[in-house]
Amino acid sequence: MRSSPLAFNHAMVYVLELSPALHFYADLLGFKVLEQAGPYYARLRSPRGQSTIALHLLEPGRTLDTGGVRLYFETKALDKLCKDLEAAGVQFSQRPKIMPWGWKHAYLNDPDGHEVSLYWGGKKRLQKKS
Repeated sequence: MRSSPLAFNHAMVYVLELSPALHFYADLLGFKVLEQAGPYYARLRSPRGQSTIALHLLEPGRTLDTGGVRLYFETKALDKLCKDLEAAGVQFSQRPKIMPWGWKHAYLNDPDGHEVSLYWGGKKRLQKKS
């Protein structure tokens, strides 16, 4: 297979209200707001690295569909982050737990119901899951 000229740029996360989503991603997860356009759009950078996400207000008359995609954020300080988030009132669907493939995962939803996984892959991060 030949090399592709593509590079992943960002994920667009559609939201019902920008303010709660900004609170979740910026205030609780530590993303840095790079730009904001009124109450309908914001672009944020990961606290580590160059990854970005964009938050975009759902267009009127459209239905928010949160199925089919889960956002993954990796941190070595998973347990501390989860404790801090719980202290801030965040509810987890799964507290940090070692999964069968060796990564430690915690699962939660953002304010709009998008699935989020906070995890630490450690040495197994780039190994094939078995």
